Parts: sequence; structure tokens; C-alpha cells
Amino acid sequence: MAPPRHRRPGFSRRAQYGLFAAYVVAVAGIVVSLLLVMAARFDPQGFGALRAAAIDLTAPITTAGRTAIDGVASLGDGIAAYWRAGSQNKALRRELEASRAKLVEARAIDFENRRLKRLLGVVGDGNETVAVVRIVGSSASSTHRLVTLSAGSADGIRPGQPVRSSEGLIGRVIETGRISARALLITDGSSTVPVQIIRSGVAALATGQGNGLIELRSLVAGQTPFRRGDVVMTTGAGGIYPAGIPVAVVTSVSRDAAVGSPLADPAKLDFAAVLKPFQPDLPPPPAPAKGAP
Repeated sequence: MAPPRHRRPGFSRRAQYGLFAAYVVAVAGIVVSLLLVMAARFDPQGFGALRAAAIDLTAPITTAGRTAIDGVASLGDGIAAYWRAGSQNKALRRELEASRAKLVEARAIDFENRRLKRLLGVVGDGNETVAVVRIVGSSASSTHRLVTLSAGSADGIRPGQPVRSSEGLIGRVIETGRISARALLITDGSSTVPVQIIRSGVAALATGQGNGLIELRSLVAGQTPFRRGDVVMTTGAGGIYPAGIPVAVVTSVSRDAAVGSPLADPAKLDFAAVLKPFQPDLPPPPAPAKGAP
């Protein structure tokens, strides 16, 4: 026999208790609501205290829920950042390489500007400068230490003219063509330059050794006057090289001589200045004696 379609809940005590509890909760809610409405109406201060107490009771639950939501959101952001880390890393590497290239280019431009400014200070007056030339080649494997200049006789270059850079003395012109010339470096074995120590003024001779270094020998007898780190410059003695051009710095000292490194390295130079040969002022000839024919 099929059970009746509509049965009363009285057949189960559990159902009866559940229905009764629902009624009680509903009635209690209605009563509490009415009390709250009456309190808000007739006792606003007490209602405010009740509301503050309710906020205090629910604050920990709200805080925990907000923390859980933030944790889930940060976890999602972390996962998204992890998936995007590869592409971002590649983009940052490309930006870093571009920045390094620009930095190297900026340093090269700054170095070139400073070097050209020093050279401009050397040839600024133009009274003793024949031409500003580019160093286009060198003969490091030859028996002679030579450099090739990008100007020749058409620009006023003549044999015997000294060549210098902003750093110091390079050498002197020995051969000229129409549009190019060759200069003998001061490091060549056949090059000798009268110099003096800037620190003490002691005269010396700087002779090339053919290996990129310069031998320095004092013209004053006695103990060697050189010290490591001394800088020597031209004196103007003998003509050709004007006085006051830096030549070399002392790198080692022996009992009777010293070895120096040239301040102007042609391998690192692009431009140089060709100067007029130095001609020291000669004393006037003596006046003829009275009565002499």
C-alpha cells in the first residue's frame, strides 16, 4: 500500500523538534529586532553601545576573512608573476644590454671629447702649428718605429718638423708625400731628444730602444738623478723640438741610467699636431772692432 501523499510531521520527533526550533529562532529574531528598533527609537545611546559591542565581536571574524582574501589574492599574483617571470627577464636583459651599449658609447664620446679638447689647447694659438693630422698607420714590425700621417707636402708638412699630441711628444717627420707623411717615433733606436727632469731640472738625453721604451741618461756626472715616476720634457736644446713638451715617465732606475715609457702612445692616438721646427734665438754677432776693414 502506497504511503499517503501529504503526511503531517508528527510522525517523527526529529522533524517536530526541528520545526519547533525554527519557530523559536524566528520568534526570537522578531523579538530581538523589535527590541533593537525600540532601543534605537527610545534609547539611542544604549543602541550605540550595542552596535559598538557587535562591531567588536565581529571585528576578528572580519579581519580573518580579509586576511584570507588577501592571501588568496597574493597567491594569485605570485602565480601570475611566476608565469610572467620569463618574459620579464628577457625584456630586462634586452634593456640592460641596450643600456650597457649606450653607456659604452657615452664613455667613448666623453673620452674623445676630452682628448680633442686637450689637443685643441695644444694647437689653440696656431702660431707654431702647421697642421692637425690623423695617425693612419704604424710600422710596429719594421726595424724602424714609424707612423703614417694623413697629410703631406700639400698641407705644408716638411721633413724635420716635430709631431706631438695632447699627451706628449711623438717624434719628427722624416719623409713626406703629396697627401701623406711618415714620422720617426721617439722610441726608435736612432732617435735622441734632449730632455730635463721636471722635478729637478737636471738635463738628460732620451734615446729610443726600439722596443717601445726610452733610455734616459743624465748629462751630469755622479749618482743618477732619476726617480721612479719622474716625468721628463724637452728642453729646446739643439732645435727641432720646442721646449716644455712632455716626453716620458720613468718606470725603472739603474745605477747609471733609467728606462722610461713614452707618454704619447701612437697605438692609442688618432690625432696629432705637426709643429714648426724650433729655432732658438741666437745671440747677435759681435760688433766689428773700430778701425777694422
